Amino acid sequence: MKAYRIAACAALALVMFTGRPARADDYPLKGGEYIDIAMITVDDGHNLDYARFLADMWRKQQDFAWKQGWITGYEVDANVDKRPGEPDLYLIRRMKMIPDGAEQERRNDAFNAYVKSTDAQMEAASGERAKYRHVMGSMLLQKMEFKDK
Repeated sequence: MKAYRIAACAALALVMFTGRPARADDYPLKGGEYIDIAMITVDDGHNLDYARFLADMWRKQQDFAWKQGWITGYEVDANVDKRPGEPDLYLIRRMKMIPDGAEQERRNDAFNAYVKSTDAQMEAASGERAKYRHVMGSMLLQKMEFKDK
């Protein structure tokens, strides 16, 4: 499902930047890598539980994706001065391109084989984390780079 959200966001971004009327080549910005951000809250008393998940399975998944060339980097950022309604953590992944549905399926299969898990097992584990970890939302950004003069 996340793959379809990413593909829809990519299509929207493509329309936003290419759907404009033709303009001179003097537009100073060009699209760069994509930044996928998940906004996470963690219930009191479960920070260690979630930190262990991030340091184990989530990190393993990101390292695998990085080694495959699917992402260019990842990080976990803590919201130090959290205000009401804001997430505790931001899980950030950077990628050069957004895979289409077929490619995302291939990647899911490759990762499941790597961790020796099925989609059902991964969903069950996610359901267990959902008892104390809540995804507030996500954002897909695209870095805008200045064109060389």
